[in-house]
Amino acid sequence: MDAARAAEIRGTVSDSHGVLAFAHVLLSPGEHGATTDAEGNFILTEIPAGEYTLQVSFVGYQKYERTISLTTSEVKDIDIELSPRIDLEEVVVTGNLRPTYVSMSPIKVEVMTKEHLSMNLPSASSSVLQSISLINGVQEVLACGVCYTSSISINGLDGAYTAVLVDGMPMFGNLASVYGLNGIPNSMVERIEVIKGPNSTLYGSEAMAGVINVITKKHEGMPLLSVDMMGTDHGEAFSNVTLSPRIGKSKGYVGLNHAYINDFHDENGDGFGDVINMDRYILFSKWDIHRNSGRRFDIAAKYYYEDRRNGVEEYMVDRGYRDLRGDDQIYGESIYTQRWELFGSYGLLDDNRLRLDFSFSDHDQDSYYGSDQYLAQQRIGFANLIWNRSEGHHHLTSGLTTRYQYYDDNTMATRTLDDTGVIINAPQSQFIPGVFLQDEWNLNADWSLLSGLRLDHYSQHGFITSPRLNLKYRPSDWTTIRLNGGTGFRVVNLFTEDHAFISGQREVVITETLDPERSMSVSLDISHVYSLGEGSGTIGLDAYFTHFSNKILPDYSENDKIIYANSTGYARSMGINGSIDYRFYKGPALKLSANVQEVYEVEEIQGESLRSAVEFAADWSGQVTVNYRWPKPALDMAYTSNIRGPMTLPEIYDLDTEGQPVGEPRNTRSPVFATHNIQLTRTWGAFTVYSGVQNLMDYTQGISPLSGYNDPNAPIGFSEYFDTSYFYSPLEGREFYLGLRWNTRGR
Repeated sequence: MDAARAAEIRGTVSDSHGVLAFAHVLLSPGEHGATTDAEGNFILTEIPAGEYTLQVSFVGYQKYERTISLTTSEVKDIDIELSPRIDLEEVVVTGNLRPTYVSMSPIKVEVMTKEHLSMNLPSASSSVLQSISLINGVQEVLACGVCYTSSISINGLDGAYTAVLVDGMPMFGNLASVYGLNGIPNSMVERIEVIKGPNSTLYGSEAMAGVINVITKKHEGMPLLSVDMMGTDHGEAFSNVTLSPRIGKSKGYVGLNHAYINDFHDENGDGFGDVINMDRYILFSKWDIHRNSGRRFDIAAKYYYEDRRNGVEEYMVDRGYRDLRGDDQIYGESIYTQRWELFGSYGLLDDNRLRLDFSFSDHDQDSYYGSDQYLAQQRIGFANLIWNRSEGHHHLTSGLTTRYQYYDDNTMATRTLDDTGVIINAPQSQFIPGVFLQDEWNLNADWSLLSGLRLDHYSQHGFITSPRLNLKYRPSDWTTIRLNGGTGFRVVNLFTEDHAFISGQREVVITETLDPERSMSVSLDISHVYSLGEGSGTIGLDAYFTHFSNKILPDYSENDKIIYANSTGYARSMGINGSIDYRFYKGPALKLSANVQEVYEVEEIQGESLRSAVEFAADWSGQVTVNYRWPKPALDMAYTSNIRGPMTLPEIYDLDTEGQPVGEPRNTRSPVFATHNIQLTRTWGAFTVYSGVQNLMDYTQGISPLSGYNDPNAPIGFSEYFDTSYFYSPLEGREFYLGLRWNTRGR
């Protein structure tokens, strides 16, 4: 355009201590952008007259945004001061179903943003399962040393007690949680919100250990096209492609995620691959549908396909599993998974105080575990009618909720006898209506009280109540104390929650009809924001206690059986976790955290109380995170370390030369171990290169997670003593990776 008629914007970016070099300045719409120089100055030229949004961002600071109107030939001078970013000012929705600052929420919510995830993890390959390792007290627990099925444990409790949500909706039933959690790639994640402790009032009676809510990305701020590709030195390849167009007045995006792992290696010499192989495709799309009324209408859909396999070398090499699925001489496990999801939110009033959240999912699994075929299907429909209203010092949240679950498989779990005594298929279906009411009462500027009650109806168990009470006190602007309490209720489905049902050769023994589990929990949280020198940070301390009645636990005491029964005693989980972080001014950001816990069960047998530790719950764990940015080369470094203390392991017996169990089991306590990861990220305009090392110190478990694989009386994997559960640490050693991200600048 005519330079004489073009407008300009000039300015300086600083904070309370001085200028900020290499801050990013962007003017939208359009492609006008700049980076501040060593003196913090920037200039944007050749701007047509009009109205724009000016955005300024810098790592460790809150984003600056304002609307600017420019006239012909105008030169506008702007001085911008950025404020340090404190995580307590993140906006969250999980605690009370409405947007709230972390510092104002009566419930402690821990947040991981997409920026934090991409800085610390390889963005193309990582998913929610890897991301939760960045949160103290939350960890991935692997249940099988062949197919790597996993779950998310909070404060030592089994993954079945954790509610995993997507945009606030329960997308994952018992079957989907076995493998489906791998289907949430970080490429579709805006942030992850984690609540430790009971949250049954809003999210159902099964949220006993806590809630992990994955908030998916919105179209705002997304480039028209984004590409992310990565490879490893083991021949693994991962890629993500996202397109964000505008169709009419509606805005959204479509993303494709692909994972390829097809490399057999057996470093521990047990004859099985040390990692799973897979081909995985995920297609995800989310749209903000324009409505003339201005009311909200968000809708998203996802398709997930995974071909997962592992086994002996002959089963794996050259994709031999395709012809050997179900073979009774060559052992392998092959799982084909197809899954689709549809979910969204629809505003019913002009101010969006009344909305309908809905979701539908269908999950199909076609699998073989050795020669045993396992076919299963689960469908879940969910609807939540939510009403928010503020009245004086009270904010009310109420709703009607319905959930329909359908489950069918080819095992005895869905079989019954008809009137003539013939075995017939009887799929399980359940309709669970409910109602909930929650009141957040702000007594004054320092005290607030959150109380809630939920009532669900189960056809087999009748009405179930789930109350909760949360008290928050702020003795100062920088210190917050929270006291939380609540109850939980859960119906156990062993066939989809315990992988031992379908993997390994143990006989399953259910001694009686299993009643629901119940729990009562209480926790205390103290958070403090502090300044030290030219930096700032936060200190957090949590104490928690959960009491279970009728805790259903597997009994592995007989080496060829798994025995299940109602508990005549109780189980408890208690502990303390703490964290401290500090951000140096123009220096690194450090975080240290630790968790100490005791998780045990007490069984009443013939009048005596017998106490035993719950398996795979570490006595203590720790985490170290270091992030550093060199502004001039735009280089980021991230180092993370996870330390795991001893945990109780199942009694596993190796075999002698004649194929009989030896007299003593393996060690039933795991050693202390640590894993270390490092990543470097460098940005050149629209291109970002990241490279790193996973498991930097090359630590591996050292002993096979499998037992009974060397039985001379049976083909490998088919021994009656074959077991896959002795899995407590990594099997794969050091791995190098290199990735590239590319984003177009305009839409």
